[in-house]
Amino acid sequence: MINVTKSYFPQREKLDKYIDQIYASGWMTNNGKLLEELEQRLKAFLGVEYLVLVSNGTLALQVAYHVLGIKNEVITTPFSFVATTNSLLWENLTPVFVDIEPHTFNIDPGLIESAISPNTTAILPVHVFGNACEVEKLDIISKKYSLKLIYDAAHAFDVSDGNSNVLRYGDASTLSFHATKIFHTIEGGAIILHNEEDYTKAKLLINFGISDYDKVDLLGINCKMNEFQAAMGLAVLDDFEQISIGRERVWEKYVDAFTKIPEVQLQVNNERFKNNYSYFPVVFQSEAKLLEIKQELNNQNINPRRYFYPSLNRLEYLQHANPCPVSESLAKRILCLPIFPDLDENAQDAIIKIIIDKLIK
Repeated sequence: MINVTKSYFPQREKLDKYIDQIYASGWMTNNGKLLEELEQRLKAFLGVEYLVLVSNGTLALQVAYHVLGIKNEVITTPFSFVATTNSLLWENLTPVFVDIEPHTFNIDPGLIESAISPNTTAILPVHVFGNACEVEKLDIISKKYSLKLIYDAAHAFDVSDGNSNVLRYGDASTLSFHATKIFHTIEGGAIILHNEEDYTKAKLLINFGISDYDKVDLLGINCKMNEFQAAMGLAVLDDFEQISIGRERVWEKYVDAFTKIPEVQLQVNNERFKNNYSYFPVVFQSEAKLLEIKQELNNQNINPRRYFYPSLNRLEYLQHANPCPVSESLAKRILCLPIFPDLDENAQDAIIKIIIDKLIK
């Protein structure tokens, strides 16, 4: 069985060395030594000053809303994983959907200003599949209207332009460290902030608002990362260079195969920022063709994913969502192909052949 992704397992000997430290200390959670080590190493690796580790990427978003005091309406993209919308709804915030660019798949900055109302407090773009948004344009809009700018950067681990990481933009960014991501802690996530005040508040919020042993300063919740999650993160981070090299190999082979196939559309990447090879989406000319190809791949025990589907403005539990024709069309025609560091070359050749054969028959 070949799935769309495959969780990376570090060598047991390496992971066990970190876990042995947990057994030796007897400290499983509440800011243990491994969590502190992971936080420091990630800050250095990503080039950010204020990073807060949490138990998952969805809660990272929710805590970021509280840190920045987000209320009422938030302008966001309909083309993302459902957690982007659900995190807003769960916090009684109203998502206002703005359509996407047809080639980058990211929110279209040119449509945002017309969606701003007196109730708008923030913009929540997504770096879709790790493809960096037009950060300068979004920064100008957010400052012009005094709106907070929060990036859902769940897919954007290790995306930089050589001088600065994409996580340094906006008022906050959030990462997902789910087991399917290029860097993971089994479950987990992080909030990247840009000043000490927000960082201190976030650290309180993720630990019930407790500032001292018997002192509670504000209303908080429990979404701390534990030591076993941190151990996995440290072991995966040790291997991240080889993970990235392996994913790049697979990604480049797909590009070589599909670039000259007119029936396939590939995502156009922001040339300023490097690709982190987190996903490989292909877009077909119709939903019918997608379903035909997906079925044939499934018949061969290959499981790509309709990612993202449906367009979030079409979720059944939403009311009065804006139409977003570009996102709605794309969501019906896009398929993410298997990509992970040790994807067998022959298996990848088979995936490519099945798709091309179905397109040109």
